[in-house]
Amino acid sequence: MKILFFCHYFPPEVNAPASRTYEHAVRWVKAGHEVTVVTCVPNCPDGVVFEGYRNRLRSQAEVIDGIRVVRVWTWIAPNKGTIGRILNYLSYMVSSVWSAWWLPRPDVEVSTSPQFFCGWAGVWYHWLTRVPFVGEIRDIWPESISAVGAMKKGLATRFLEWMERRMYLSADQIVTVGHGYREQIAAKVPVGDRINVVMNGVDTNVFTPRPPDQEFLTRWGLSGKFVCSYAGTIGMAHGLEVVIRAAQRLKDLGRSDIAFLIVGDGARREELQRQAREQGLGDLIVWTGRMSRDQMPTVLASSDACLVHLRKTELFETVVPSKIFETMAMGRPIIMGVRGESRQIVMDAGAAIEMEPESEVDLVHALTRLADDPELRSRLSSSAREYVTTHYHRDRQAARMLDVFHKATQPSENAP
Repeated sequence: MKILFFCHYFPPEVNAPASRTYEHAVRWVKAGHEVTVVTCVPNCPDGVVFEGYRNRLRSQAEVIDGIRVVRVWTWIAPNKGTIGRILNYLSYMVSSVWSAWWLPRPDVEVSTSPQFFCGWAGVWYHWLTRVPFVGEIRDIWPESISAVGAMKKGLATRFLEWMERRMYLSADQIVTVGHGYREQIAAKVPVGDRINVVMNGVDTNVFTPRPPDQEFLTRWGLSGKFVCSYAGTIGMAHGLEVVIRAAQRLKDLGRSDIAFLIVGDGARREELQRQAREQGLGDLIVWTGRMSRDQMPTVLASSDACLVHLRKTELFETVVPSKIFETMAMGRPIIMGVRGESRQIVMDAGAAIEMEPESEVDLVHALTRLADDPELRSRLSSSAREYVTTHYHRDRQAARMLDVFHKATQPSENAP
């Protein structure tokens, strides 16, 4: 097949949508399909164009591991603030559809949401070309931004909710990354017969158990400590204020042998770093900033446990963070601060200790329990690796996506 994929992010950016899209697309190419990804010039999360790229009005094409990547002009903005990001999302929607119009006609087109207007790029292209459309839904938007207080409910959110329903109705097939998402969408619009679940996964050949990197630990002042890492976006939804409170509690308990390693960037990073500095927690919390994806195996291998956390809200019970699969593949115990389906996965795997989201008491209890019990860590580690290899290998998930594409290209009576 000729597959056209709209994705706001793509490598060398390192967030979840970029990684999922790339890892699927490279497998589709190896299977003999032609894949074109329409994306932005890499600039996330700082709003600074990566070295070697330019944000030009005319689209630019490159080939990455057999994937044709078309980069379009957008209004560049950092991953914080409101107006700049809205302009970034809207400009991508317009630029991507315009650029895709001039590309060879595909057999199927896919758009991934969020960002929400990336999903709508797929809708517009479908309406203009009648090419079969698959909507990949990785977040229930705009509910997710209301849940973290980034937008108050009102006329604007009601309009966005109408757009959300139209997006679902326009798709020939819908892919969600969790069963909770499928249930939420089916409750909003009558599309239950064309909703598919394709979970995230992991390449277990890349993410494989290995010894800690002593040079890495020395570089960040973590040698000899029990390291709990958090790797990912540091945003409003992630509730990492709990790390500040837990570090203060560890300090009060005299547990200087335990430290947090925070890898990543986002809208809340500067404020949280300031809080940690003012509270004198520099020895207990290390901030590395953003690291490339090929450094993640080193980060995870050098961690004794990994924190997965989201704020305590009902909506986030449907979220299945992709990092749980990579962490399990590396054979690292998880401290699970997300409720719902994702918690069920890691507990079924025997890979985690659960904590109540936003509870520093629970987090410290889990940390000290793991730090003081090497046998428990070993048991969780081995169970994690075995489970994810059996159930969530990326090859299997990419093949399931192809099955959905084939279904989308079959004649249907779906509404436009």
